[in-house]
Amino acid sequence: MNLPVNPPVLPMLAKRISDLPEGNSWLFEPKWDGFRAIVFRDDDEVLIQSRDQKSLNRYFPELIDPLKAQLPSRCVLDGEVVIARNNALDFDALQLRIHPAASRVKLLAQQIPASVVFFDLLCLGDEDFQPQPFMARRQRLEAMLSSASPPLHLTPATADRSIARDWFSRFEGAGLDGVVAKPLSGPYEPDKRVMFKVKHERECDCVVAGFRWYKESPGIAIGSLLLGLYNESGALQHVGVCASFSKEKRRELVEFLAPYRENALEDHPWKLWASLDAENGAPQRMPGGQSRWSQGKDLSWEPLRPELVVEVNYEHLQGNRFRHMSHFKRWRQDKRPQDCTYAQLEVIPAQELTQIFASGR
Repeated sequence: MNLPVNPPVLPMLAKRISDLPEGNSWLFEPKWDGFRAIVFRDDDEVLIQSRDQKSLNRYFPELIDPLKAQLPSRCVLDGEVVIARNNALDFDALQLRIHPAASRVKLLAQQIPASVVFFDLLCLGDEDFQPQPFMARRQRLEAMLSSASPPLHLTPATADRSIARDWFSRFEGAGLDGVVAKPLSGPYEPDKRVMFKVKHERECDCVVAGFRWYKESPGIAIGSLLLGLYNESGALQHVGVCASFSKEKRRELVEFLAPYRENALEDHPWKLWASLDAENGAPQRMPGGQSRWSQGKDLSWEPLRPELVVEVNYEHLQGNRFRHMSHFKRWRQDKRPQDCTYAQLEVIPAQELTQIFASGR
């Protein structure tokens, strides 16, 4: 490629804050929950570059022709690859697309086609737009995508904080991840956290049923706690992990958890982990089980008797698991493990995405 902005390019990043920033110098956008992608086009050459600078072309072949048909012949755009179905974003379906078998990728491209939502412009023709203010980049992006059709989309944007707050609450059920605030006068700064993001955070009481050693100090420090919630049939489901401990706390946890390691596997609910969910046939893996997503990482775990309850902060549920890592808040000695059920979780009804996506994609 021979563009003013050539690959690889690291995307501009966002810093997390607790509330929308004040003032009128911001443009707000929904925060999409998908694969971040920088899209390069130089005539017949198209590259969908991932956040870690790898090509996503082979995993989303259905996007190549629409990108060639609808984008200018020479341009670079920042966006997010997503899958929208049943009026919501489906991150689990998106992950299925990263498959080593070309035949499987081709089949999934037909069954669960992806879309791409654009939200920034890095270059157009021979002009590098990165130094220009975001508002100028946004205006050119709007003009460029004014007649775009699925699977290409332009993200909604507003300078009205009340509308942004409405998006924050109303769009969550559709799988959007929060709200992003971008400075109107800011240039595009690759790999720098110059934007802000406001994400959902809630509290949940979970059973601690295992742990993983800290990778730098196995046997000496705890890396993460494995969390569970009881479903309606009384089975303890693995919902995610809790981590982000200080070095001192990691070492303290070794001694604290020691009594719960004694004879932990004898009656452990995950000892004979079911290979298939009885209701829908979805694969269920024991915590630490390898998958194509783990890419050979050491995910071995140590069982604990499921007697401890911990309160954690989490963002939102994806299927029956936490979408992101949760964060330790406090121990709950006053709560019984059997009271840690999915019923305690706040359920946000899905909202239509028809304002952004055409039906059927």
